[in-house]
Amino acid sequence: MKLPELESPERYAGLYVFDFGDQTAVGYTAEEIAVLLESERYKDGKVYRIHRALPDGTMELQGVPRERFLSEEGMFFYRRDLDSARNDFAELDDLARRVAPPCRMKLQLARLAPAGSDVAGQSQATGETYMTVLIYPAEYTHDVSKWLSDADFRGGDYVEGGISLVTNYYEMRATVLERRQLWPATGMSRPAEEVLATTHLAIQRRLAG
Repeated sequence: MKLPELESPERYAGLYVFDFGDQTAVGYTAEEIAVLLESERYKDGKVYRIHRALPDGTMELQGVPRERFLSEEGMFFYRRDLDSARNDFAELDDLARRVAPPCRMKLQLARLAPAGSDVAGQSQATGETYMTVLIYPAEYTHDVSKWLSDADFRGGDYVEGGISLVTNYYEMRATVLERRQLWPATGMSRPAEEVLATTHLAIQRRLAG
């Protein structure tokens, strides 16, 4: 796979390479990659995340399965009482206002089904009845974990996460008490029309130092 020569290649760490088969393009965001994979024409393209890039142009790439861009992942912070759960929700809401999250996210406060019904992987013996939920594109799992870790967020009596839990959550008997839509700081991703119209460009965005 031949990559184009980049000015300040280290600034591309965290972005993506898309292999169209007959050409390669560098500098996509995760949202833009999702646009390509959702299109009929480019659905079979191969995706690589730029894990690390050095000033000499050396890049460490990680292959990313198509499903990661088309799935939602979540983190679930369980509490035994509503006040504690509300505090978790408020703390995450406040965090997002102070430090923008790495991607779009759904933040919800929910009341679970009665204790004893095996909900979202919880055992029948736990007794938790409330939870604060973060749902986001699965490809951002490491970025979201870092965002929470950097803020020293310690919500929940216990925490679960994963893709399958989001599916369970949508199907479970839970009442959403509050909800927020959280957004990243910059509108770096381009509209779908622009992404599809510029696939011929080897360098999708210029990030000179």
